[in-house]
Amino acid sequence: MWSEASSVLHELRWRREITGELATIALDRLTAADVSPRRPKGLIEEAWRVADRLGWAKTYDAQYLALARLLRCRLLTTDAKLKAAGSGLVNIIGPAEL
Repeated sequence: MWSEASSVLHELRWRREITGELATIALDRLTAADVSPRRPKGLIEEAWRVADRLGWAKTYDAQYLALARLLRCRLLTTDAKLKAAGSGLVNIIGPAEL
């Protein structure tokens, strides 16, 4: 839920369909929702920073990079575009590198 909702909010802000202020309010309400999350603290905020840094409208793929950054671990992917874009942020490997 948080990945999809935060990605949509970021995309709306990126496309200037909503203001940065409204996006912040909506994001604050999302993160304060009375639902038990199963994610590291700061994941959504880090994904927004990653998406901003990489110039992405959506935060969906940025969530993977942000999670690897927060956990200080390598990211395993077969997605060549994700590997190319995010290799400057985290250590990304493919299956052949295991």
